[in-house]
Amino acid sequence: MHSNNSMIEIGSLLPMIASLLQSFTKTEKKVAEAVLANPQEVIHSSITNFADSIGVGDTTVIRFCRKLGFVGYQGFKVALAQEISFSQSQHAVVLNEDIEDSDTMSTIIQKLCSGHHQVLEETLSLLSADALLEAVEMMKQSQKIHFYGVGSSGVTALDAKYKFLRIGLPVDCFMDGHMMAMDASLLTPQDTVVGISYSGSTKDIIDAFKLAKEAGANTICITRHARSPITQFADVILLMSSKEGPLQGGAMSTKIAQLFIIDALYTEIFRQSKEAIL
Repeated sequence: MHSNNSMIEIGSLLPMIASLLQSFTKTEKKVAEAVLANPQEVIHSSITNFADSIGVGDTTVIRFCRKLGFVGYQGFKVALAQEISFSQSQHAVVLNEDIEDSDTMSTIIQKLCSGHHQVLEETLSLLSADALLEAVEMMKQSQKIHFYGVGSSGVTALDAKYKFLRIGLPVDCFMDGHMMAMDASLLTPQDTVVGISYSGSTKDIIDAFKLAKEAGANTICITRHARSPITQFADVILLMSSKEGPLQGGAMSTKIAQLFIIDALYTEIFRQSKEAIL
């Protein structure tokens, strides 16, 4: 844990900033993007030099730091330095999102492997064990468990359905907006819906989650963004990391992170219920 004012664990500061990106104001987002792009430069800059370099005021930088739980810029810098040191000690590899034309096949597979490994490490740092256990308890007590996902996330929802069917849970999945809406309106307080959305802004899933909440159902969301619209209707929020850019819908790293969370839920439910299952 960082020894400064924030309760953010060492190794999770940068992933947390990325997960909160869509919730910052326009100027705070400039600060966040600069930190994510070049954290080394930030720790060697005064607040004024850093603010001037990205075209914002000192107060914006301070407000950004406070949103993360730090009293001020200095505490944030110390935590960021600890983060960088920790990442280097773990041999973390920071990769460009694009494969270079000059890359050999060997380099490409090394980049892909390192990138996926980093996404799993960051997802681990963002995930709350308490939130996972709360989700597990909801699912175990449910008469029905329904997974919602659209597009690439729909494939994850389908995989989750098949996975949980193997241990006898009452599961189904829906990948069409109209079907989600109809299903959500028929749920009861004894049911649980798990919505999977990288952006947390998928309209079909948000609309279905709203209906599910109105019906009294339990709601769990798996998303990249901590304060995205879907989280307003979620009882449990499970955060994931990803290397997916704005034009990279369905990136493999996103699917790996989603499946990792599904696997964590599955493993714990199986562990707690294996005597009844076997």
